[in-house]
Amino acid sequence: MRIDEAQRWATEQLQQQEGATDAVALLTHVLQKPRSFLYTWPEQILSAEQEVKFRQLVTQRRDGLPVAHLTGEKEFWSLPLQVNSSTLIPRPDTECLVEWALELQLPEPLLHASQPQPQHRVLDLGTGTGAIALALASERPDWLLLAVDQQAQAVALARANARSLELANVSVLQSDWFGAVPDDFGFDLIVSNPPYIAEDDEHLSQGDVRFEPNSALTSGIDGLDDIRLIIDQAPQYLNDGGWLLLEHGYDQAQAVCDLLNQRGFSAVSWRSDLAGQPRVSGGQWLEQSQPKTIKTIASHKEA
Repeated sequence: MRIDEAQRWATEQLQQQEGATDAVALLTHVLQKPRSFLYTWPEQILSAEQEVKFRQLVTQRRDGLPVAHLTGEKEFWSLPLQVNSSTLIPRPDTECLVEWALELQLPEPLLHASQPQPQHRVLDLGTGTGAIALALASERPDWLLLAVDQQAQAVALARANARSLELANVSVLQSDWFGAVPDDFGFDLIVSNPPYIAEDDEHLSQGDVRFEPNSALTSGIDGLDDIRLIIDQAPQYLNDGGWLLLEHGYDQAQAVCDLLNQRGFSAVSWRSDLAGQPRVSGGQWLEQSQPKTIKTIASHKEA
């Protein structure tokens, strides 16, 4: 089977909206070649082993398994991330949270005794693969990021991604939201893509989410239980002038903004995703607080 024949066959087999895209992703994975190779050498013949593997992957994708689980990798913010079934698959829409975070005017960082100069500290709650924290770390090497997740498998995966990308300014900690985060830490920014789907949402039985952990998807009757908890507790971990940014469902922006306003956040607003849907809401915490003693965060290599 030639490369161009393999593409056509897979596209026909995967008769859904992204069939051609999925075919390319699976074929480049099997060949271990970049996308451009497919179009430069369409006449190249797949080996017998490659053809068998490709047909198996296409069949699994046709049965509904996510491409990212089949390849073990997903790109986010141009970073290649390892993925598995223990976490959410990073979505392009989450990049709008990263974009907003990078645009923020954060408060002056506090001086840390163990650092030669002040550095901004950022907390990523429910990090999963580490996508958000690693994207921010790649753009802001002078920031210190702490990424936490309740699941041990997710923590191991995020640490592996941090090592693979050689982003030493990211530390990963197992924690149920703020549970294991010392309350004398002070952060200039807290970000999170928490579970936000209602428990009875019909979409949970459709598409790729069928193969993702329910604990990373659902949050109470209205999908806002975890967001409420984060908004309620975030101020005690934010430095004066710090920001909180939260991803949520397309129809939850007003509810999340209301919760932020009720908790006392300022400059509350929301941002749209790639489809133009409200996807991230946030606000700034302006209540003056006493200077906080900030402890050293262990690097992911030591954790």
